[in-house]
Amino acid sequence: MLGLLGKKLGQTRVYDPQGNAIHVTVVQAGPNRVLQCKTVATDGYQAVQLGFDDQKESRLPKPTLGHFKKFKATPTKRVREFRDYPVDVKPGDIVGVNVFAPGDFVDAIGITKGRGFEGVVKRHGFRGGDSTHGAKGWHRRAGAIGQRLFPGTVMRGTRMPGHMGQVRRTVQNLEIVQVREADQLLLIKGAIPGASGDYVVIRVAKKQPKQAAKPGKQ
Repeated sequence: MLGLLGKKLGQTRVYDPQGNAIHVTVVQAGPNRVLQCKTVATDGYQAVQLGFDDQKESRLPKPTLGHFKKFKATPTKRVREFRDYPVDVKPGDIVGVNVFAPGDFVDAIGITKGRGFEGVVKRHGFRGGDSTHGAKGWHRRAGAIGQRLFPGTVMRGTRMPGHMGQVRRTVQNLEIVQVREADQLLLIKGAIPGASGDYVVIRVAKKQPKQAAKPGKQ
C-alpha cells in the first residue's frame, strides 16, 4: 500500500481557482528513506520499510542502531513498514511527496491530543442533570450505573469518567489539495489527528483507491 511517514506542522487556508477558501492541514511528508525491502522469498511477505526524521546514533538503543547499520541506512526517529508497496524502490532510495498528486484521497493515522481525566459530559457527551427544579449536585454526573437485585453489578463497557484522548485514530478519505515537492509538503483538506509537531502516517485511501480517485478529478 502506498504511504509515507510525516509530521503535522499545523493548519491554514488556501484558495482554489474559483476563489473559495479551503481549510487544510500542512504535513511534512518527506524525505522518507527506504531502509529495507522485504520479499516473499526471504521474509514471507512483501513490504518496504521507510524511515523519517534523522536521529543521532547516540540516542538509539544498540539493537535499533544495529538494524540501521545492517542496511547501511541513516538512523531515523520513526520507522514503518508498508506492505505491497507499489513503487519500485531499493534500500537507500529517497521517497518524497511526489508519489501523491492533487486530487488523490488519503487516510491519515495519528495519535489524538491528550485531554487528561474528563467527566462523562466532556468525554461521552452526556446531557447531565437538570440545572433547576430541585436538582442538587447532579448537574454533570452520569446517574445510575448499576441494577438492583439482578445482575447487581455494573455492566462491562459502561461509559464512565476517565482518561480522554492520547489514542490512535484514523481519518479516512481526505483529499490532497496541493503537493509542494520543493518543500516536501502535503496540503490535505480537513483535520488530522494530533497536535502540531506530532508524527502521522499518510497512506492511500482504502475506500477510495488512487486509481479510482484520479479520473474523477481531471
